[in-house]
Amino acid sequence: MSLLEERTAQLAEDLAALSARDPDIAAALREIGAPDPRIAEPGFETLLGIILEQQVSVASGKAIRRKLEDALGSVTAETVGAAEDAVLVGCGFSRPKLRYARILAAEVAEGRLDLAGLAALPDEDAMARLTAITGIGRWTAEIYLMFALGRRDIWPAPDLALQVAAQHLKGLPARPDVRAMDDIAREWRPFRSGAALLLWRFYRHVRNRPSTDAV
Repeated sequence: MSLLEERTAQLAEDLAALSARDPDIAAALREIGAPDPRIAEPGFETLLGIILEQQVSVASGKAIRRKLEDALGSVTAETVGAAEDAVLVGCGFSRPKLRYARILAAEVAEGRLDLAGLAALPDEDAMARLTAITGIGRWTAEIYLMFALGRRDIWPAPDLALQVAAQHLKGLPARPDVRAMDDIAREWRPFRSGAALLLWRFYRHVRNRPSTDAV
């Protein structure tokens, strides 16, 4: 079984379990269908890419990553660490993200951050190891665990799109904050990654609604 097939089967199981316990999840799944799994290659390039996508649009983040690949050829801790500031800024790095990239490159190149070793750690320990690095917060670490490591019980509560989707899914009067998001998802353990994937799909559906309840 390929990785895609394995992740697809796991996601189907998780969504079935979520639907059985939450009628709102079940209704959303009937309305919009199941999401696809999101799979990213574990390693430095993926983690750096997630950092670059912090607080920018998906399109902007992908554009920066394309420019970086074009400029460096191979995006590794060594090539990023050796690149001139002007090259990275020319790819679209902000000054804070330039600093974060330098820190991450040094942590990986000098062996202090073992990205391959994260796969053997429990979620909490992997999160703690990643968030100890300047520039990596909860959202970045959780996205990496979900997409690169395939963890099934991750909930990126700070994600704006998830917050908007949760507001509509649960009929809330206002967009929930991080604490409220964690409360909402408590009943979805240990399948919160599946819930997140469904809600991201639901967010796109809500955005495209022609009615006045569109976000």
